Amino acid sequence: MSSIVGRKSEIAILSEVKKSNQSELIAVFGRRRVGKTYLIREYYKNDIIFEVSGLYQGTLKSQIENFTKEINQRQKHTKNSKVKKWMDAFNLLENYLDKLKGKKKKVVFIDEFPWMATNKSNFLTAFESFWNQYATKRVDLIIIICGSAASYMIKNILKNKGGLHNRITRKIRLLPFNLQETKAFLKKKSIEYTQYDVLQLYMAIGGVPHYLDKLEKGLSVAQNIDKLCFDKDGILNDEFNILFASLFENAQKHELIVKILANSKKGITRDQLLKKSGIPSGGDFTLKLNELIESGFVSEYSYFQNKKKLTLYRLSDEYTLFYLKFIRENKNNGLGTWQQLSLTRSFSSWSGFSFETICLKHIQQIKKALKIDAIYSNHQSWFNENAQIDLLIDRADNVINLCEIKFNTSPFIIDKNYYLNLKNKVTELQKDINSRKNIFIVMITTHGIKKNNYSNEIVSNDLNMNILFE
Repeated sequence: MSSIVGRKSEIAILSEVKKSNQSELIAVFGRRRVGKTYLIREYYKNDIIFEVSGLYQGTLKSQIENFTKEINQRQKHTKNSKVKKWMDAFNLLENYLDKLKGKKKKVVFIDEFPWMATNKSNFLTAFESFWNQYATKRVDLIIIICGSAASYMIKNILKNKGGLHNRITRKIRLLPFNLQETKAFLKKKSIEYTQYDVLQLYMAIGGVPHYLDKLEKGLSVAQNIDKLCFDKDGILNDEFNILFASLFENAQKHELIVKILANSKKGITRDQLLKKSGIPSGGDFTLKLNELIESGFVSEYSYFQNKKKLTLYRLSDEYTLFYLKFIRENKNNGLGTWQQLSLTRSFSSWSGFSFETICLKHIQQIKKALKIDAIYSNHQSWFNENAQIDLLIDRADNVINLCEIKFNTSPFIIDKNYYLNLKNKVTELQKDINSRKNIFIVMITTHGIKKNNYSNEIVSNDLNMNILFE
């Protein structure tokens, strides 16, 4: 397993099912390029006895031919059977599986599952029959269905109301690497960046393994960003348009939602999002928003004491934000583009929002650094007309951590104005929540804070970016 970076919780699930005393049906989903196929192939490389991948925009005929060809190759047959229906194709698979001996778990891996379900093909019905009527009667099968098309996977697999209702035994939602995993992945590629450089890279392209794999050893972060994002042949130059079309059916509304969120400085409420998008309130809007959340593009941050109407939605995918802020208008400008853009005012607002988003994704690392990971707590947002708090951690030990998140190229200085601003936030929070809990101010910055009389008085905990890599 040494070739797999990170993925500890996912590997734990994959390991558990190998020891299971029943057949298992695992649904693996996540955005394009996140490493779903690699994880399954690498972990189960000695256990896969059938693997097939759907063909993008393939016809019913080509999908079935591809499926049966794989069975025939496994059985060393030279001719394809004249199969025209998915029921018959799965019968072929059952006949092949019947010939395999031994009690060892056998993995059937169907990748890009949604692409096989062409219009009026009855593919899903045939698969449901295969699982319910055949696989569940055995104890030695691990059936893995995998797909990037979030709309399909959520609607037809995870929330299936027919033959697969409550049949999924395990669910793996594969997200991009965190900062620690990203650094480990780069190290495996012999790319040694400082943690500040890894952070800057992550702010631009996130922790998507395929993107990180395209980085070139010997180039600085700025050079690699130019090469990937601003060169006319860079793989991230136009990834945005491919990304959403591959993930979602009728992706225009999904794109509209993320574009609105990209222009929000702190996140916006559902009502504000409805108003700005013009999308009618109802099931369709809720579905689109949930699909973006499930795919890791949007994050939902509950308001203090779970006031639903004040829940904030934020664009949490680093590459999408970077594309909309910088790549879209500068995509073919070539070498030196990012160095120039990093001197603009747009860089300052983007870097602040992006760093804040990354910190919110690494909440467990923050709690560990505060030594409160063993204390029950909720992390939430809070704001009113006079103040806004980046992150509020409400603890069961009579403490509220008021967290301020600041991206800076050098140690952050708390001056008189900022000191008064922090005092005001504490006052406003105390008035609003009517709590007798202690309020401790936590500064989370890139390089820590510069100690002075203001910081000594008001800051309880000074955390820098290094804690995010734990």
